[in-house]
Amino acid sequence: MLVVGLTGGIGSGKSLAAERFAELGVPVLDADRIGRELVAPGREALAAIVKAFGPQVLRPDGSLDRARLRRLAFADPEARRRLEAILHPRIRREMERRLQRLREAEPPPPYVVLVIPLLLEAGQRDLVDRVLVVDAPLSLQKERVRRRDGLDEATLEAILAAQLDRESRLAAADEVLENTGTPEALRRAVDALHRRYLALAAGAEGGTEP
Repeated sequence: MLVVGLTGGIGSGKSLAAERFAELGVPVLDADRIGRELVAPGREALAAIVKAFGPQVLRPDGSLDRARLRRLAFADPEARRRLEAILHPRIRREMERRLQRLREAEPPPPYVVLVIPLLLEAGQRDLVDRVLVVDAPLSLQKERVRRRDGLDEATLEAILAAQLDRESRLAAADEVLENTGTPEALRRAVDALHRRYLALAAGAEGGTEP
């Protein structure tokens, strides 16, 4: 089973690419989605976050105030490191558990996509066989994030500063999805990659390069 790590900067279009892979029937494990599950009320990770950051990060109903936590974490590098130390190991363990379940399926899927925004920054490269980077110019990333999330400029810049620069990310890529056009163009590019990954997976199973 081939494991593809899908990554890219904030606002690059990772979610749209992952959505298309899922539509094609590819198992998609999303680190952000797993992270949200792990911090649901009653979960151990949420208790660890409250212990580290105080009850101010909780909403009145006991759920995590993700926007407030993000502001706190990205206002202070040490706070961000504390948050990552809580979340990253737990997310990785859960991803590994789900990957193992897929490997043990009869039959296992030809390939799986792991969506990990900080795949390279967090030293998670060893989880995957290939790195797929969704790429867009920085100006376009910022425009999309402002439109989508309404982040203030300081928080946006702090998030970007915590991510690998575009050149380093591209240098680490096995494949690149350029997302500067329409959503339909990105979907077509994913379709082409899907065929490539199926061929790579078939070659790996047969012991030959496709």
